[in-house]
Amino acid sequence: MMSDARKPPDAPVVPTRRAPKQRKVDVDAIPTDVVADTAEPLDTDTSSTEQIVLSVTRAIVEHRLQPGTKLVEQKLGDRFGVSRTIVRQALYRLSELKLVKLEPARGAFVAAPSIQEAREVFAVRRMVESQMLRELIARITEADLLELHTHIQAEREAVERIDVPTRTKLLFDFHVKLAHVLGNQVLTDLMQELVSRCSLISLMYQSADDAEASNAEHVDILQAIEARDADRAVQLLHEHLATVERQLTEHPRTAASPVRAQPTPT
Repeated sequence: MMSDARKPPDAPVVPTRRAPKQRKVDVDAIPTDVVADTAEPLDTDTSSTEQIVLSVTRAIVEHRLQPGTKLVEQKLGDRFGVSRTIVRQALYRLSELKLVKLEPARGAFVAAPSIQEAREVFAVRRMVESQMLRELIARITEADLLELHTHIQAEREAVERIDVPTRTKLLFDFHVKLAHVLGNQVLTDLMQELVSRCSLISLMYQSADDAEASNAEHVDILQAIEARDADRAVQLLHEHLATVERQLTEHPRTAASPVRAQPTPT
């Protein structure tokens, strides 16, 4: 046996840093009824992939999924009854939309946009939506106005009954609805991508619960549209978006901070 004198000194104990605990996706937070009104069940690879994309996007817009949440392929596959190959296709598509970040050897995570990206997204929205409003006002019909009034009334009802997921989705979808009424599918898809990214941004950086004010601002914008006053509508839109962006700049919430209140929809 080695004598005590010849024993090597004990190695110093080096404290280990624990990896941050990851939030794994709660599959129940992801709706599966986004295409419930289709005539036929979704049974092809393409439609199944699209169903997952739409469902995860909806969960993000409704703030059911938070930035940084890990999306587990097997759980998503079980949730939708599809193979992991189809889930991977959907996650890749979501990464193209900047809603999911794919990390080698780690998996897929709900994206966590930076402040700089937030500013850039709002800058694009101002450019796109300003022209969209002008074109919409030039050709809007009474039927279009009725559709927009119906949407805003649904917003108001969701706000009044404090239905957070529904009001959040409807308040974001108002801007998508404007593109839909205009009849431009490419623009509608672009607006859907932009407002989905804004939903993530607001969840990370905004803390004020201004759903009622947001609905009121939508009412003002619609009144300007109804009056065919393009300059006024664009001015109100810019003020609407600037309020949100100012909150991002002056009162940012760090990505690691807990979410204490529902953020301001736009």
